[in-house]
Amino acid sequence: MDGLQKGPYYTAQALQAAARYWDEKDADSVRMDPERLREAAEAYIRANNTCALATGTGDYVRCTPIEYSWHDGCFWMFSEGGRKFIGLAANPNVCLAVYDRYQGFGTLRGMQVMGRAELVKPFSEVYMAHAAYRGIAPEFLRKLKSPMHLICVRPTRIDCLFSDFREQGCGPRQTLLLD
Repeated sequence: MDGLQKGPYYTAQALQAAARYWDEKDADSVRMDPERLREAAEAYIRANNTCALATGTGDYVRCTPIEYSWHDGCFWMFSEGGRKFIGLAANPNVCLAVYDRYQGFGTLRGMQVMGRAELVKPFSEVYMAHAAYRGIAPEFLRKLKSPMHLICVRPTRIDCLFSDFREQGCGPRQTLLLD
């Protein structure tokens, strides 16, 4: 199939309306204090360790499940390699998702994170500091045939969907904009 399904429903206007759906629906919802939202987002990030990392360039898109750690305001991921690097080589803009298993509409917990990825030079001071944070011995890393790659994602936007935000008098969808 070439592009999106064509037909009377799939007009440019219909697709734009679909893209605006949640923005319009949530326009009047109660916003959480940014510091409280940041704390909730970071607690959720720390409570998990796996995300789906989306990278892409041109008409190529890849979404990779990958383990992460969180510190210094960034997601950090060691990787042997793989096709995600096709996108990373051409485009530092990434999106990642962290989410719970779906168990019902009233118990949704997940987030989408937009950010910029950087590849950390193997065996640099930053690289070795992250290895130490993860408890990975330098000798182990140096013995590998090819070095592990370290991806650092600095978030610029976090969209949270936590049903339990309603219990705090806020809308379940909240956005945290970061520097």
